[in-house]
Order: sequence, then structure tokens, then C-alpha cells
Amino acid sequence: MTEIDGTPLHDLVQSWEEIQDEFDFWGPDGEHDRAVLDCAARLAADPAAGDAYVWVLGLTIMAPWTNCCGVDSRTQAEAALRAADTAQRVRSCDHDSHPYESHDGHDADAELPDLLLRIADESAEWYEEDQPREVWRCPRNVAGFARIALDILRPGEVDDVPPRLSLQDRADIESLEALLELYPKAGTDVADEIASQGGYLYHAQPEDRPGRLQVVRAVSWHAVSGMIQDRSVLRSLINGVEKVLPDFADATCDHAEHPKLSGHSTSAAELGIVLSTPAGRRVYTHNPDRYGDGAPLEQLVCPAYMAQVAQETLTELRAGRDRLFGPRDTSHLDAEYLRADGLLDIQKITERLQNVSWNEQYADELGLWAARRYDRLGQTEDSGRPGDQARRVRERAVLLLTAHQTMTVSYPAPPYAVARDILAIMRTVAAAPRPDRCPHTDAHPPLDAGDFRDGLPHFYTPDAFPPLDGALSVESWTCARFAGEVAAKCAGALERLYEEDDDEG
Repeated sequence: MTEIDGTPLHDLVQSWEEIQDEFDFWGPDGEHDRAVLDCAARLAADPAAGDAYVWVLGLTIMAPWTNCCGVDSRTQAEAALRAADTAQRVRSCDHDSHPYESHDGHDADAELPDLLLRIADESAEWYEEDQPREVWRCPRNVAGFARIALDILRPGEVDDVPPRLSLQDRADIESLEALLELYPKAGTDVADEIASQGGYLYHAQPEDRPGRLQVVRAVSWHAVSGMIQDRSVLRSLINGVEKVLPDFADATCDHAEHPKLSGHSTSAAELGIVLSTPAGRRVYTHNPDRYGDGAPLEQLVCPAYMAQVAQETLTELRAGRDRLFGPRDTSHLDAEYLRADGLLDIQKITERLQNVSWNEQYADELGLWAARRYDRLGQTEDSGRPGDQARRVRERAVLLLTAHQTMTVSYPAPPYAVARDILAIMRTVAAAPRPDRCPHTDAHPPLDAGDFRDGLPHFYTPDAFPPLDGALSVESWTCARFAGEVAAKCAGALERLYEEDDDEG
């Protein structure tokens, strides 16, 4: 086992790697501070030593944490790294290149702990055939990594090492990626995280706006998907795009073509964040092939192209806002769900009440149409024709159950505009007086999993559909207590989904 000053190197590197892995859990920690101070002290004791690479790479591994939380250790780490850079850089070598020159920090930082152990152990298998161990130990490479660590601690002060994203940008990319992949990190307020992208765009400096616009474009698909039922989120995104659109509106360019932006939300969001800061744009210029098709930076942020992107994004956001929160016209659905004789198309309705993925496309409009028709029939006077009242009672029972069941089929959740109108109707039904006891002796139709569907056709049109075994009585289907229970269950589910929102803006 390799030892350094009597300490097993494996133990040291393991402790450093644990600190590196806490990139997402920043916070002051005395034990971490002591690890950084120890590493810095060993380097400062002899910054020109042959084993200085161990301490330089150790400080590089811990630099992200030190940058944010090194209460007592940051100053000492910087001083030791500057001393190592000065002492090691002046020494000559005959190498054509060094690993630090291509260390971009995106994924390579995570490989440093394992690399350090293999650099120090001559018996360990070596995979870096183009960069032998002696090149990693070369004073020029040691000085280069000292400057990389300084660049992490003091972003922008070092100009001869590969550019890297700021720690905040890296954290933002990881947070958005997790959210957009539907696995948000613990403690993430999804609505606030999405809405904040509109605020960043609204307040962005002119040179940062193309990147911020592309982030908004990426999150807009999630914002209008129906997974976020908060009007303020869309309002923030729309305000951001509306604010910057005039900046691009009159732009022209002589580009023969513009790159096709990614249609994958996480990739699009990452690129947008990269293009949102000077450091990120340097990262892109340094290695454009890592992002999309590697198009020239000037084409990716071209104002004329951004005018098109902004308009398309704004159109999609406004359409999503109207779909989720705007008024819904369901009058056209009479032709969809009523037969020529005015009766319900009970077979089609029953089929679309099955809780399967292919019925999600119908659920919201069918539910809203059914609830509105139920309410309208309750306010319409009886025609007096024979059998009309009985048909009306049966139809209203079908419509109430349809509105209830479609809200369970809806995915990911019924839009606010749909839920708001159905909720108002269900509350009225749930609040209506109910008899103390049911007038029938059999059970009510089963609501769980929409099991009532099997008996619905015979109940509505008994002449056209034969009864099933154990068919329930008409009184059980039309029971006022049952109607109240259905309405209360539906209203309770919708109330848990949404907070009251009286702001129609």
C-alpha cells in the first residue's frame, strides 16, 4: 500500500473523495476544513517536492467544497497552490503536452481520486496510454493543476487553463436535469424552480439573454404539460420572453443556416445554462462538439435566430396557458357523445371511461362536457312527454358518474380550467340535502377503479343492453345519497389538487 509521510494514500484519497461527493450538500464542516488544512499544510511545507502532485490533486479534488464552505481553510489552500505553481512551473520538461491542458472539469474531476491512486502506485494498472505516469507527475502538469484548483477557488483569475462552468451553473444544470427527468432533488420546489427561469431571463444582461431564452424554451415543455397547475409559473415564463422579444425583433443576419436546437429538454436546458454566462460561453467555444452538433457560437446566439426561438416559445407558452387555465368550449362535443335521437352514445362513453392510457386524450373534455350537461339538465323544465322525466334522471346519473370517472383517467391531472368548473358543480351536488336512508335495499354501483362501467349501458338503455348477473336496481343508480357520495368524492380529489385561484390574469 502506498504511503505518504507514513499515512496510507488510500485513506487520504478516500476522505478527499467523500468531500468531493458532497458537492450537492454544501455546508460548513470542521472535519472537512481540517482535511483541507492538512493537505494545504503538507503542500506548503515543500511546494517544489516531487510528491507535490499528491497535495495539489488533493486540493483540486476538494476545491468545489472549499470554494463554498472552506471557513478556515480557503486562504491557506490558495496560498499553498500559488506557492506550488510558482515552484513547479519554472522547472523544464520535454513533454509535448500535459493532462491539465485537456482537463475540462465536466466529468474529469470525478476521475481524479482513482487517477491519483494509480499515479502513485507503479504496480497499479495504467489505462492512460497517451499520458504516462511521469507526465502526470511532471512539474509543469503539477503547476497546471495548481492553477486549475485556483480557478475553482477564484473563478476568472486564471486564464491559461481549460475554461469550466461555475459551481453554481453545474448545480443548476443538475437540479434542472433531475426535475425535467421527473426525479427532482429532495427539497426542490418544482413550480418555483421552473418559474425562476422566467425571472432569470427577464433580468438577464443582453449578452446572456440568448442562453437564458433557450433555458426557458427547454422548461416550457414541462410547464405546459399539465404537471404544473400554477398559473404564476406560466406568467413568469411568458413575462420573461415578452421582455426580451423586442431585443431580437429587428435583428438580421447573413448566416446560411442556423443549428437545430435539441428537442430533449435536459440537453436544451444544459446548453442554455452554458450559454448564459461568459464563462459558459468560453466552455462552449473550447469544446463545442460536446453540445449538440457543435455549431459555431455566433450561430447559436444569433439575434435573428433568437427572434424565431422567442416567438415560437411565446406561442407555445400562451397556448399552454389558455389550454390549462382558459375557458373551454364543449358545445362541439354534442356531436361526439349524443346520438341522432338525442340519447347518449352510451357505448362510446363507457369505453372512454376505462382507466387506460389511450383514453387520457378524451378525459378532460368528456368530463367537462358531462358535468355541464348534468348541470344544464337539472335546470331545464320537464317537457311532460311520457318517459321524459325517467330518461332525464337516468341520463343525469350517467353524466355525474362520467364526470367523476374522467377525473381519475385524466393524466397527469385535469387542467385547472377543467377542474375549476367540474369542482363547482360537484360541490353543489355534494351540498344538496340527502335522505337519511336509501330508498333501495341493494348496494350502490361500485366506484373503485370505475367498476360501475359494466352495468352502465343496461342501466341507461335497458332495452338495448341485457342485464348482467347481479344487476343493480334503477333506484340504486339514481339514489340521491349515492349522487352526493359521488360528488363529494370527486370534489375532494379536485380540492387536493388545486388551491383556489381567483386571479384570471
